[in-house]
Amino acid sequence: MSYGPALALQQAIYEALTADPTLAALVGDAIFDAVPAGVTGGTYVALGPEDVRDASDMTGMGARHDVTVSVISDAGGFSTAKEAAVAVSDALVDAPLTLARGTLVSLDFHRARARRVQDADMRRIDLRFRARIEDS
Repeated sequence: MSYGPALALQQAIYEALTADPTLAALVGDAIFDAVPAGVTGGTYVALGPEDVRDASDMTGMGARHDVTVSVISDAGGFSTAKEAAVAVSDALVDAPLTLARGTLVSLDFHRARARRVQDADMRRIDLRFRARIEDS
């Protein structure tokens, strides 16, 4: 196993999201690796947790990365958050991402969880993507 390409994957995902015109039309430049202090409203996208498992085989080292991208919105109902979540999914599924280290074999939608955050009257959708990377 190699965790080596993890940063390269994160950077490529961030670049793909910030370059997507559909997502930009919905959230502007509110796409964050780390949400800045003071951001409490609107609709935004944040890169989240990642779980990595070994996927090495006889041909070389590799890993499966389960990456979470979250859409958070204070808009009433789930409509606004779901529009942004669809744009995130469209931007990432099977995207031909170029990594600074390693080779992306696949990037697929794995699952999502939509919920209302009670304390803040916000909507949150956590999208989980699965990437298979070979480390060269």
